[in-house]
Amino acid sequence: MTRCDIAIIGAGPYGLSIAAHLRARGVDFRIVGHPMHTWLAHMPKGMRLKSEGFASSLSDPDSTFTLEAYCKGKGLPYADIGLPVPLEVFCDYGLEFQRRFVPDLKDQLVTSLRRASDGFRLRLEGGEVISARRVVMAVGLTHYDSMPPVLSALSEQFATHSRRHNTVDQFKGREVVVVGAGASALDLAALLHQAGALVQVVARKPAIRFHDPPDNLKPSFLDQLRTPITGIGPGWKLFWCANAPLLFRLMPQEFRFDKVRRILGPAPCWFIKEHVVGKIPLNVGFNVTAARIEAGRVHLQLTNSAGGQRTLIADHVIAATGYKVDLRRLIFMDSDLQSAVRSAEHTPVLSSNFESSVPGLYFVGASAANAFGPLLRFAYGAEFTARRLSRHLAKSAYHKPIQSDSTERVEAIDRDEVNVR
Repeated sequence: MTRCDIAIIGAGPYGLSIAAHLRARGVDFRIVGHPMHTWLAHMPKGMRLKSEGFASSLSDPDSTFTLEAYCKGKGLPYADIGLPVPLEVFCDYGLEFQRRFVPDLKDQLVTSLRRASDGFRLRLEGGEVISARRVVMAVGLTHYDSMPPVLSALSEQFATHSRRHNTVDQFKGREVVVVGAGASALDLAALLHQAGALVQVVARKPAIRFHDPPDNLKPSFLDQLRTPITGIGPGWKLFWCANAPLLFRLMPQEFRFDKVRRILGPAPCWFIKEHVVGKIPLNVGFNVTAARIEAGRVHLQLTNSAGGQRTLIADHVIAATGYKVDLRRLIFMDSDLQSAVRSAEHTPVLSSNFESSVPGLYFVGASAANAFGPLLRFAYGAEFTARRLSRHLAKSAYHKPIQSDSTERVEAIDRDEVNVR
């Protein structure tokens, strides 16, 4: 059995950023998970990030290894604003971040998490057991994929969630319906069209609302006053979401949950518009109200708000219907542990330091969005999270011997904390 003070489950932008900060502080920890797994395995190759370049960096203690620094070092195109980041570039950057700042990553998945008298026990897919006093759940989104019941009732031969499609070449020449109105739906539809699929989109919204391109790539001081640019989008509403997550947490629960649902809802980015409008049929204002398999094909019944109906027939349906945090979906968690976590609408209730009602169990990323706001749904939120949580954990952590320059580095980290939201 391996023993440690802190175990981090998940090796995406949040898990890697937290690990980088804990390592700089000399804290005894282990991190387990496939690095950048969601991005590498569950996002379609060829897509581009919705976030701007300056908002797509992981967080290292000295804030030196940004996406910009990586791109400059590799001779890759980069701009803070207005130049969409290719998925492959972001993934390669994340993997390089892991090699530099989290070299001791254990590249395995957790199959079991339960409480023990001295903290927690994690069992890995290879059979190894880790004993940890505290656990950080940085599990990302893949556990939380959401499909309409009418589609989830079909077999995977005929209907799947968008997260299952890292590539789309297998759909060349086939008829595919994509259900959804957000970035993942339209990105996937564009890639399917480019791959030679006969694709249609079905959306319950009356129109597809694309984000506008940035008006000014170098906004002046007055422009920033009128419409501040933040890591999650422009405008004063998003400015407060991006810069005051601790204030957001103090708002009434009904307010918080409503804002997380409504702010930054499904909307594809401006750069995908030219690839779908006029090229792909967009069936807007329709819900999928029934689905059946007939003669080896999917028959979808669509119904609009006026009761009008139409039928679409396709070889496959892809539900690009997003993700919904639900602790019950974390099947590797012991049932007793799950039931001990205080929750609201099946999302964890958290302290200002991300701690759940189970002492020593922390949730970050999308799992924490209902507590801290929309910021936690984006990689940009890793900076706030990593600095705050690592500082909190280090106060009562077991420490390892660290490099001779660690004292100066930790003092710098602590000074930076004063300026972080």
